[in-house]
Amino acid sequence: MPQSDRKFLVIADDSSECRTALYFAARRAQATGAHVSILATHQPSDFNHWIGVAETAKREAESAAETLLESMAEDAEAVTGERPELLLREGEIRAVISQMLEDDPLISLLVLAAARASEGPGPLVTALARGKGLFSSRAVPVTVVPGDMTPEEIDALV
Repeated sequence: MPQSDRKFLVIADDSSECRTALYFAARRAQATGAHVSILATHQPSDFNHWIGVAETAKREAESAAETLLESMAEDAEAVTGERPELLLREGEIRAVISQMLEDDPLISLLVLAAARASEGPGPLVTALARGKGLFSSRAVPVTVVPGDMTPEEIDALV
């Protein structure tokens, strides 16, 4: 498959559903010649009155996010054969995603995973369903992958 500049954006978290979305995005990217981008965010700390504590909390949050990104990058690379783009940003997840979609015209698909049925769909999917979307000036298609899909079920789709 010829390579394109298109990117499939996956949002990193420590859930098993996130790994399912990543696998879907990687298989779809492999099948269509696109690339995978993985975004992790961390919240700014609330320790404004103790600067040393705030800096330590920020470093720990960044370190945890970087570790998660590296782990997910290995999973994606095992499928696609290429290193995904890793993105680490500070801020509230919906605002960061919205800004990413606005700033990067190469992002052509946002891949989210729905939480397992008994847990509800998850915060990002719920926000989209309620019309509190992630889009400002540029809409991007969203694929919501059921969190309990197996790799074999995903392989059959792509």
